Amino acid sequence: MTSGFKLLCAALIALGLTGCIAAPIEMTAQTETRLKTQAPVRFLLTFDDGPSASSLWNPSATVLDSLKDNPLQPGIKAVFFVQTRAPRAGNSDIGRSLMRREHDEGHIIAFHTATHWHTNHRLLDPQELEESLTNGTADIAAISGAPPTLLRPPFWNYDKRTFAAYQQHGLHVLLTDLSANDGKIWGFNASPRRRANMLRQLSEVRERIALGELPTVDGVIPVVVTFHDLNRYTARHTREYLQILLDSAAATGVRLADKPFYDDHAALEKAALARTVENSSEAVNLPGMWNWIWDHDAH
Repeated sequence: MTSGFKLLCAALIALGLTGCIAAPIEMTAQTETRLKTQAPVRFLLTFDDGPSASSLWNPSATVLDSLKDNPLQPGIKAVFFVQTRAPRAGNSDIGRSLMRREHDEGHIIAFHTATHWHTNHRLLDPQELEESLTNGTADIAAISGAPPTLLRPPFWNYDKRTFAAYQQHGLHVLLTDLSANDGKIWGFNASPRRRANMLRQLSEVRERIALGELPTVDGVIPVVVTFHDLNRYTARHTREYLQILLDSAAATGVRLADKPFYDDHAALEKAALARTVENSSEAVNLPGMWNWIWDHDAH
């Protein structure tokens, strides 16, 4: 086990156990004034690590059901960053069936990894990385009819070498603005203090919106939100998470579009591409502790 992975595990466990989430940033009069000149926000939902291969109450299928049928905005479209060669995910009959469903229902199938395990791409040698990218893009093309254009590296981590490899395959890195903190932590499936977490993170994003740091696409500002569809807790509470996002926007003074979530495939893809990282040296803003973990050596 590498020292970096140990650090990551320790940080995640500590965060989950302590639940230490700072209070939302108070909105100043200056921020409130600046927000009035900005476009409204639309949440761009993304899901990592799936699809689940479970034959017993499949969480990925439950997430899809909730996006399709919910009281807030039926027919929500999302980006699914899939693991195509993981036996408990996309490298299974159930997983491939779910990816076909994702495509048929108008979601975007994007690339996460095509390794047996959820492996940091920076730990792969050049040949292993090339094989993962080649296999993964081919796997997705077999489902959707075209290779993917969006990629999210495992752990949101990349360097100049891996970023260059992504570009050679026509893949654009999409990170995130908000995280549900629902990644699986040593078998612990939950999202500690999910409302406090979203409130704090969205207040931070609000400050960036007020400063004009986020682009406007088709009259709205896309704010990227990350969940994990392998997490059964997330699957059971997907509809609640949608409401939490709306409540957090109201509580932090973030103005939402009439449709607060994307429900059109083409608009979703256009917005996602507008939020991708343009070059490997570009400064990134990851939620919570992720900047602290990665920024010292990642870019």
